Amino acid sequence: MLASRTTTEELLAYLVAFDTTSRNSNLELIGFVRDYLAAFGIESVTVPNETGDKASLFATIGPAGVGGVCLSGHSDVVPVDGQPWTTDPFTLTPVDDRLYGRGSCDMKGFVAACLAMVPEMANAALKTPIHLLVSYDEEIGCTGVVPAVRKLGVDLPLPRACIVGEPTSMRVVDAHKSGIAYVTTVIGREAHSSMPHLGANAIFAAAELVGELDRYRAELIAKGDASGRFDPPNTTVQVTVIEGGTAGNIVPRRCAIRWNVRGLPDFDEAALLARFERFAQEVVVPKLRVEAPEAEIVTDMIYKVPPLRPQTGSEAELLALRLAGQNRTYTVAYGTEGGHFQAQGVPTIICGPGSIDQAHKPDEYIELAQLRACERFLRGLIAECAA
Repeated sequence: MLASRTTTEELLAYLVAFDTTSRNSNLELIGFVRDYLAAFGIESVTVPNETGDKASLFATIGPAGVGGVCLSGHSDVVPVDGQPWTTDPFTLTPVDDRLYGRGSCDMKGFVAACLAMVPEMANAALKTPIHLLVSYDEEIGCTGVVPAVRKLGVDLPLPRACIVGEPTSMRVVDAHKSGIAYVTTVIGREAHSSMPHLGANAIFAAAELVGELDRYRAELIAKGDASGRFDPPNTTVQVTVIEGGTAGNIVPRRCAIRWNVRGLPDFDEAALLARFERFAQEVVVPKLRVEAPEAEIVTDMIYKVPPLRPQTGSEAELLALRLAGQNRTYTVAYGTEGGHFQAQGVPTIICGPGSIDQAHKPDEYIELAQLRACERFLRGLIAECAA
């Protein structure tokens, strides 16, 4: 049973103990958050996924029917499989000024800090409400938040501003790249490897496609980043997985390529995909069909994370800069849920405790100083919303 006033560290220990690796359900964690909020008289709404094994949670502290500030964090974490952890990844372990555990940085630390501030929010007689949104499946394409975001302004209140608490070392981030993942499948024809002219080698065809992607990569590096704000300073293209072939004496019928693009906010990903598909259909497919008329190349999108575009002077940016005591904004190369909020018409920034350098690694940790900084930020938010 939780005490009426629970610290960020205590709440983080509870959250880390839930194994919410994206392949698992997050319902136990969501139930914990729901019950915690209910203890302070705060109702919440859950938005389940289609299969009912995961859900987002949305809650409002303060007056209803008034545009407020949304604090958004995801509950899922990346796997620990095969990583050489020196502590139990699902037991929060303090060492000196750090707290070790999967998700401690990315991004249960932010969620824990928000929950720890709930008693102060509840007692502050807020004039502007503070909304809490805890989502799922961020780590596999930022897909889980979408059903809840689509309800904003429909079944749920539309916030005036959103702060997504991804780890930025509490710097205010106003822009990030998009993240788009594809799988391109090449179908040729099998044959005995001693008679290759009777088959159509899917791996050779895939190699041509990889070469084309590498040319795009080089072009994008040369084009660079006109804003001068991003690191790396360009849109990136990467081939991440290649799977193909059956045996050493069989001309391969099938090969699949997984590749992704992380685009600058103004990047035209549709144009790049159209160019890639033209190359596939006009250059590579005809070679396959000389011996295999049934040959084909198909590209499917796995997921798309929209970019976060700068909104200079937005309420979200000005609020976050005041609360953080900063006078400039930053960018990050990774994607977040922020673009989905922005697309729904909610001005959004990214600002949260911890460094992305610690995320996804063995012995992930967050520094206590970062949690304290986040608490100060949130107390400032409470004061502004009560004024």
